[in-house]
Amino acid sequence: MKARLFIIGVLFFSALFANFSGPARAQGLVADLSRHEVNITTGFVGTDVLLFGAVEVEGDVIVVVRGPNKRTVVRHKSRVGGIWINNSEVSFANAPTFYRVASTRPVEDLLKRADRTRHRIGLDNLRLRPERAGDPKRLASFRAGLIRNKVRSGVYGDKPGRVALLGPHLFRSTLYFPANVPTGTYLVEVYLVRNGSVISAQTTPLRVAKAGLGAEIYQFAHRNSALYGIIAILIALLAGWLAGVVFRKV
Repeated sequence: MKARLFIIGVLFFSALFANFSGPARAQGLVADLSRHEVNITTGFVGTDVLLFGAVEVEGDVIVVVRGPNKRTVVRHKSRVGGIWINNSEVSFANAPTFYRVASTRPVEDLLKRADRTRHRIGLDNLRLRPERAGDPKRLASFRAGLIRNKVRSGVYGDKPGRVALLGPHLFRSTLYFPANVPTGTYLVEVYLVRNGSVISAQTTPLRVAKAGLGAEIYQFAHRNSALYGIIAILIALLAGWLAGVVFRKV
Protein backbone atom coordinates (compact mmCIF):
# COMPACT_ATOMS: atom_id res chain seq x y z
CA MET A 1 0.00 0.00 0.00
CA LYS A 2 2.75 2.45 0.95
CA ALA A 3 4.76 1.57 -2.14
CA ARG A 4 1.72 2.14 -4.36
CA LEU A 5 1.04 5.52 -2.77
CA PHE A 6 4.64 6.50 -3.27
CA ILE A 7 4.59 5.49 -6.94
CA ILE A 8 1.46 7.56 -7.46
CA GLY A 9 3.16 10.48 -5.74
CA VAL A 10 6.31 10.13 -7.82
CA LEU A 11 4.31 10.04 -11.06
CA PHE A 12 2.29 13.06 -9.98
CA PHE A 13 5.31 15.14 -9.06
CA SER A 14 7.23 14.00 -12.12
CA ALA A 15 4.45 15.41 -14.26
CA LEU A 16 4.33 18.55 -12.14
CA PHE A 17 8.10 18.93 -12.29
CA ALA A 18 8.02 18.72 -16.06
CA ASN A 19 5.94 21.91 -16.06
CA PHE A 20 8.38 23.91 -13.91
CA SER A 21 9.76 26.80 -15.95
CA GLY A 22 10.98 30.38 -15.66
CA PRO A 23 12.94 32.25 -12.99
CA ALA A 24 9.90 32.45 -10.70
CA ARG A 25 10.24 28.71 -10.01
CA ALA A 26 14.06 28.60 -9.90
CA GLN A 27 13.95 27.39 -6.32
CA GLY A 28 10.84 25.22 -6.59
CA LEU A 29 9.86 22.76 -3.88
CA VAL A 30 6.68 20.70 -3.86
CA ALA A 31 5.80 18.15 -1.16
CA ASP A 32 2.72 16.30 0.01
CA LEU A 33 1.60 13.54 2.39
CA SER A 34 0.04 10.18 1.60
CA ARG A 35 -2.78 11.26 3.92
CA HIS A 36 -3.62 14.41 5.84
CA GLU A 37 -5.42 12.83 8.77
CA VAL A 38 -4.43 10.16 11.30
CA ASN A 39 -7.39 8.58 13.08
CA ILE A 40 -6.80 7.16 16.53
CA THR A 41 -9.21 4.29 17.04
CA THR A 42 -9.53 1.56 19.64
CA GLY A 43 -6.41 -0.60 19.45
CA PHE A 44 -4.33 2.08 17.71
CA VAL A 45 -0.65 1.04 17.95
CA GLY A 46 0.97 3.78 15.87
CA THR A 47 1.17 4.42 12.16
CA ASP A 48 3.37 5.67 9.32
CA VAL A 49 2.64 8.57 6.97
CA LEU A 50 4.55 8.84 3.71
CA LEU A 51 5.96 12.24 2.73
CA PHE A 52 7.04 12.63 -0.89
CA GLY A 53 8.01 15.50 -3.11
CA ALA A 54 10.08 17.03 -5.86
CA VAL A 55 12.60 19.86 -6.13
CA GLU A 56 13.58 21.83 -9.19
CA VAL A 57 17.23 22.30 -8.24
CA GLU A 58 19.53 19.78 -6.61
CA GLY A 59 19.98 20.13 -2.85
CA ASP A 60 19.35 18.55 0.53
CA VAL A 61 15.98 18.21 2.23
CA ILE A 62 15.13 18.67 5.91
CA VAL A 63 11.73 17.67 7.30
CA VAL A 64 10.42 18.89 10.66
CA VAL A 65 7.18 17.60 12.22
CA ARG A 66 5.73 19.71 15.02
CA GLY A 67 2.74 18.84 17.17
CA PRO A 68 0.40 21.49 18.58
CA ASN A 69 1.88 23.67 21.33
CA LYS A 70 0.65 23.13 24.87
CA ARG A 71 1.41 24.39 28.36
CA THR A 72 3.70 21.82 29.96
CA VAL A 73 4.71 21.54 33.61
CA VAL A 74 8.00 19.90 34.61
CA ARG A 75 8.34 18.83 38.23
CA HIS A 76 11.42 17.94 40.23
CA LYS A 77 11.17 15.20 42.83
CA SER A 78 13.30 14.79 45.93
CA ARG A 79 13.32 12.24 48.71
CA VAL A 80 12.00 13.43 52.05
CA GLY A 81 11.78 10.97 54.92
CA GLY A 82 12.05 8.02 52.57
CA ILE A 83 9.23 9.31 50.33
CA TRP A 84 9.64 10.86 46.88
CA ILE A 85 7.66 14.12 46.59
CA ASN A 86 7.48 17.02 44.14
CA ASN A 87 9.28 19.95 45.69
CA SER A 88 9.60 22.36 42.71
CA GLU A 89 8.22 22.88 39.22
CA VAL A 90 8.58 25.06 36.12
CA SER A 91 5.84 25.71 33.57
CA PHE A 92 6.62 26.16 29.88
CA ALA A 93 3.91 28.08 28.04
CA ASN A 94 4.14 26.72 24.48
CA ALA A 95 6.02 23.43 24.30
CA PRO A 96 5.41 21.27 21.20
CA THR A 97 3.55 18.09 22.09
CA PHE A 98 5.38 16.26 19.30
CA TYR A 99 8.67 16.92 17.51
CA ARG A 100 10.67 14.95 14.94
CA VAL A 101 13.36 15.83 12.38
CA ALA A 102 14.48 13.93 9.28
CA SER A 103 17.07 14.91 6.68
CA THR A 104 19.09 13.67 3.75
CA ARG A 105 22.32 14.32 5.69
CA PRO A 106 23.14 15.36 9.28
CA VAL A 107 21.53 18.74 9.89
CA GLU A 108 24.75 20.08 11.40
CA ASP A 109 26.45 19.52 8.04
CA LEU A 110 23.72 21.34 6.13
CA LEU A 111 23.02 24.51 8.14
CA LYS A 112 24.94 26.80 10.45
CA ARG A 113 23.82 27.04 14.05
CA ALA A 114 22.27 30.49 13.48
CA ASP A 115 20.08 29.11 10.69
CA ARG A 116 19.11 26.06 12.73
CA THR A 117 18.11 28.39 15.58
CA ARG A 118 16.13 30.66 13.25
CA HIS A 119 14.11 27.78 11.84
CA ARG A 120 13.96 25.90 15.19
CA ILE A 121 15.51 22.76 13.72
CA GLY A 122 16.77 20.32 16.35
CA LEU A 123 15.90 19.76 19.99
CA ASP A 124 18.55 22.25 21.13
CA ASN A 125 16.81 24.98 19.13
CA LEU A 126 13.25 24.56 20.39
CA ARG A 127 11.76 27.75 21.83
CA LEU A 128 10.79 26.48 25.26
CA ARG A 129 10.02 29.62 27.21
CA PRO A 130 9.27 29.32 30.95
CA GLU A 131 6.27 31.29 32.18
CA ARG A 132 8.32 32.88 34.95
CA ALA A 133 11.85 34.18 34.98
CA GLY A 134 14.37 32.56 37.28
CA ASP A 135 17.90 31.35 37.69
CA PRO A 136 19.20 30.50 34.18
CA LYS A 137 20.96 27.32 35.35
CA ARG A 138 17.83 26.09 37.13
CA LEU A 139 15.63 26.83 34.10
CA ALA A 140 18.11 25.10 31.79
CA SER A 141 17.95 22.03 34.02
CA PHE A 142 14.13 21.94 33.81
CA ARG A 143 14.27 22.51 30.05
CA ALA A 144 16.59 19.53 29.68
CA GLY A 145 14.21 17.53 31.89
CA LEU A 146 11.25 18.39 29.66
CA ILE A 147 13.09 17.23 26.53
CA ARG A 148 14.35 14.10 28.30
CA ASN A 149 10.82 13.16 29.39
CA LYS A 150 9.40 13.75 25.90
CA VAL A 151 12.15 11.64 24.30
CA ARG A 152 11.58 8.87 26.83
CA SER A 153 7.84 8.82 26.06
CA GLY A 154 8.53 8.68 22.32
CA VAL A 155 6.91 11.96 21.24
CA TYR A 156 10.25 13.74 20.69
CA GLY A 157 12.91 12.21 18.47
CA ASP A 158 16.51 12.53 19.62
CA LYS A 159 17.79 10.70 16.53
CA PRO A 160 17.02 12.27 13.13
CA GLY A 161 15.03 10.24 10.65
CA ARG A 162 16.03 9.70 7.04
CA VAL A 163 14.95 11.50 3.89
CA ALA A 164 15.79 9.43 0.82
CA LEU A 165 16.73 11.11 -2.44
CA LEU A 166 15.55 9.28 -5.54
CA GLY A 167 17.69 10.91 -8.19
CA PRO A 168 18.41 14.64 -8.25
CA HIS A 169 14.78 15.82 -8.00
CA LEU A 170 12.60 13.37 -6.06
CA PHE A 171 12.59 12.57 -2.36
CA ARG A 172 10.59 10.62 0.19
CA SER A 173 10.50 10.04 3.94
CA THR A 174 8.42 7.87 6.27
CA LEU A 175 7.03 9.75 9.26
CA TYR A 176 6.21 7.57 12.27
CA PHE A 177 3.55 8.47 14.82
CA PRO A 178 3.54 6.29 17.99
CA ALA A 179 0.52 4.95 19.84
CA ASN A 180 0.62 7.81 22.36
CA VAL A 181 0.68 10.55 19.71
CA PRO A 182 -1.24 13.63 20.98
CA THR A 183 -4.28 14.84 19.07
CA GLY A 184 -4.42 18.16 17.26
CA THR A 185 -3.19 19.88 14.11
CA TYR A 186 0.43 19.17 13.21
CA LEU A 187 2.73 21.10 10.88
CA VAL A 188 5.02 19.21 8.53
CA GLU A 189 7.73 21.61 7.40
CA VAL A 190 9.95 20.78 4.42
CA TYR A 191 13.13 22.80 3.76
CA LEU A 192 15.25 22.72 0.62
CA VAL A 193 18.87 23.46 1.50
CA ARG A 194 21.62 24.35 -0.95
CA ASN A 195 25.14 25.63 -0.22
CA GLY A 196 24.42 25.96 3.50
CA SER A 197 21.24 28.07 3.13
CA VAL A 198 17.50 27.44 3.07
CA ILE A 199 16.37 28.43 -0.43
CA SER A 200 12.78 27.20 -0.27
CA ALA A 201 10.30 25.90 2.30
CA GLN A 202 6.80 24.50 2.46
CA THR A 203 4.44 23.73 5.34
CA THR A 204 1.69 21.11 5.15
CA PRO A 205 -0.89 20.52 7.92
CA LEU A 206 -1.68 17.08 9.31
CA ARG A 207 -4.59 16.37 11.64
CA VAL A 208 -4.43 13.73 14.37
CA ALA A 209 -7.83 12.98 15.90
CA LYS A 210 -9.68 10.32 17.83
CA ALA A 211 -12.26 8.36 15.86
CA GLY A 212 -14.93 5.73 16.49
CA LEU A 213 -16.24 4.71 19.91
CA GLY A 214 -13.13 6.03 21.66
CA ALA A 215 -13.76 9.50 20.20
CA GLU A 216 -17.39 9.48 21.34
CA ILE A 217 -16.42 8.48 24.89
CA TYR A 218 -13.65 11.11 24.93
CA GLN A 219 -16.00 13.87 23.81
CA PHE A 220 -18.71 12.80 26.26
CA ALA A 221 -16.20 12.77 29.15
CA HIS A 222 -15.07 16.32 28.36
CA ARG A 223 -18.52 17.76 27.73
CA ASN A 224 -20.21 16.04 30.69
CA SER A 225 -17.38 15.47 33.15
CA ALA A 226 -19.60 15.21 36.26
CA LEU A 227 -21.98 12.72 34.66
CA TYR A 228 -19.08 10.74 33.24
CA GLY A 229 -17.55 10.50 36.73
CA ILE A 230 -20.81 9.22 38.19
CA ILE A 231 -21.20 6.62 35.43
CA ALA A 232 -17.60 5.48 35.93
CA ILE A 233 -18.21 5.01 39.67
CA LEU A 234 -21.43 3.08 39.03
CA ILE A 235 -19.67 0.80 36.53
CA ALA A 236 -16.87 0.16 39.02
CA LEU A 237 -19.39 -0.69 41.76
CA LEU A 238 -21.30 -2.98 39.40
CA ALA A 239 -18.10 -4.74 38.35
CA GLY A 240 -17.13 -5.25 42.00
CA TRP A 241 -20.58 -6.63 42.83
CA LEU A 242 -20.51 -9.05 39.88
CA ALA A 243 -17.02 -10.24 40.81
CA GLY A 244 -18.22 -10.85 44.38
CA VAL A 245 -21.20 -12.89 43.14
CA VAL A 246 -19.01 -15.00 40.83
CA PHE A 247 -16.41 -15.77 43.50
CA ARG A 248 -19.10 -16.50 46.10
CA LYS A 249 -20.57 -19.18 43.85
CA VAL A 250 -17.13 -20.67 43.19
